[in-house]
Order: sequence, then C-alpha cells, then structure tokens
Amino acid sequence: MPTPLPDPQTTLLTPPDHAEVELLARGVLSAVEPPTGHTEFQHLLVAATFAAMTGFTIDPEHVEPITAQELAEGLAARNAAFRTRIVQIMLLGALVLRPIPLEVADRVAEFARELSIDDGMLRVAREFAEGHLGLAAFDFERNGYTASWSPERSASLHTSKALDKAWDQSVADDALAARWAALEHCAPDTLGRRMWEFYRARGFEFPGRPGSAPPLLAQHDWVHVLADYGTRVESELEVMAFIARANDDPRGFSLLAMVVSLFETGYLATGAGLFESFPGQLSRDGMAVRVADAMRRGALCHGFTDSPDVDFMALDWFSLADRGVAALRAELGIFPKSHDAIACGSVGPWEPQGISEFQDKLGRTAAEREDRPYESYGAAPS
Repeated sequence: MPTPLPDPQTTLLTPPDHAEVELLARGVLSAVEPPTGHTEFQHLLVAATFAAMTGFTIDPEHVEPITAQELAEGLAARNAAFRTRIVQIMLLGALVLRPIPLEVADRVAEFARELSIDDGMLRVAREFAEGHLGLAAFDFERNGYTASWSPERSASLHTSKALDKAWDQSVADDALAARWAALEHCAPDTLGRRMWEFYRARGFEFPGRPGSAPPLLAQHDWVHVLADYGTRVESELEVMAFIARANDDPRGFSLLAMVVSLFETGYLATGAGLFESFPGQLSRDGMAVRVADAMRRGALCHGFTDSPDVDFMALDWFSLADRGVAALRAELGIFPKSHDAIACGSVGPWEPQGISEFQDKLGRTAAEREDRPYESYGAAPS
C-alpha cells in the first residue's frame, strides 16, 4: 500500500540527520542491487552522492537491506519533492548498469510506487532493461525535460523562427548568429565576453550558422562558463548534473539521465540534437565525486529575486551578457567546487584539460582559416 504524501502542516522540511541518511542509503542500495550484488561503481556513486548532498558519510559495504514499504513508512513525513529526489538517486544507480536487470528496474519502480512517486525515467529504465532502446529514446522526449516544449519557448533562444521541436537546429539564421558574434563587444570578464571567448577558443560555430549546435543545447554552454566546467566529455556530465539539480521541476533529471545513457552505458546513440555516444566516462576515476559535487552545487543555487530554483536551460542569457561572471555567481548562489571535486580532476573551461584535443584542433583550424593568431584564453587539452 503506497504511503500517502503528508499534509503541508505535517511535512518535515528540515535536512535529514544521520539516522535518516542511513535509512535513505538502505533504501537506495536495496532498490538498485543486481542479482550478482552491487557493482563497485554503484557503491562509489551512491557514497559520493550522499556525502555531497547530506554531508554524512555512508559505507555501502555495511548497509542493511530494507523493503520498499519500510522506506516509505520511514519517509511518511517527507513531501513529494524530497521523495522524488530519492527515487532519482535510485534511477541513477540503476542507469549505470549495463545491462539493467529487469528485476532492478522493477524494484526501483516498486520503491517509487510505495513512495507515491511517478517519474518518467522509470519507464525509460524498464525499456532499457527490456532492450527497447529506440522506444526509450522516444520516451526521453515524451516524459523528460522537453515533454512540455512549445514553440513559444523559442523566445529566450532568440531564434528568428519558433522551433517546433526542442532540439531543432537553426543553421540559416543570420540574425541569431549576429547576436552571438556581437558578444565580442561585451566588456572583459562579463558573461557575454567570456562566452564569445569560449566559442572562439574551441572553434565552435555560433548558433544560426551551418555546423552549429541546436539553440536549446547552446543554452548549456553558458553554464559551462558560469559554473566553471570544461568541455571534455566528462565535464558534460558535471554540467548536466548541475543543471538538472538546480531545477525543481523533476523532469530536469532527464537531462542527467540522458548524458549518463550517452556517456556511460551507451544506451543512447545520440541525444540533444548533437551529442553522440561515448561510453565509459562516468565510471572513470574520480567522476562519481565530480558529478555528486555538481549536484550539490546545483541544489544550493537559486534563481533571481530569491526564487528557490532556476531552469538554466530556459534563461534569456543575452539579457545577462553584460553582467560580470563573478557577480552573477554570487547572485545565483553558485558556490565554488569542493576541494575533493577539484582533486578528482574537475576543471574549468580556461584550464589545462578544460578543452578536448578535437576542440583545440578545431579552434586552431578556425584561426588559421581566418588568418588570425590562435588564442585559447588559458584552455589546453593537457
């Protein structure tokens, strides 16, 4: 019997204490355990996530199993938002398995039902488990972040024509390309100028030109600059973890689920109109800590005028282009990276390893073609 959600008057809103964190860890690990036992990476990922998000350390090796009903009863005073985040941690722990055993997908769904939570990625996880990869890719669009897309949302992207689909490309839009190119004239250390330098160093085409990213995907490029993440594939995982957790709409989690399915398991061949599968990146040394820290930073930040959350993919970034990067970070509550994340290799876009070898070559080729000196603004592939 599902545990109902509490009344607003009886909802527990304080951060979990150590005892509740242990309960949560028992629930997550019980939900995602394969028949052969947890993988080492599942342990690393769950431990890193709880440490970053709660401040408490858990030892997955010594966590006692728990039933879905027991967890739900223990969270009876927690609201839908809190329970949803726990289900999403379960989903993350399941989505890093390849293959996902059917019993794991079903068990995560069982825990979600007992918690009175539904999430579109539950369907995706089961379709992955059943081998229906094409259907799962379709359900990312139908049940995830872009499910409520409407052409009117193109306004914040500044495309000349409304986009019928979220990840549509717009490669013949001179006005849009000119708007991006004009960022060159923003003052030093503003978000706009740093964005122009970001594209210039990597040889990226501005949205509106042939070879450019979809305008919606270009929204996340601003976050690379603002949140201080490089552009190698592993940094894409950090950026999407940050964006997903900053958004209180639970569908934002699908952005993280998408890049995990692209860059860890390879369940998705393509995504977001441009990304291509490159498995094995999340399970690299240190990445669990880096992604967990990105989620922590996303959870701590907020929107403008004290809004409790922010959808970074929906902001009108051009209206902020003349603002200083440091001032915007302060206003949005974007905290620095943890020492652990930095020690594990998290870098910004202007540092060594903050750019890929391919992007470095692309930037140098563009400079040569335009007969100008190449400037990386500090970024280097190694």
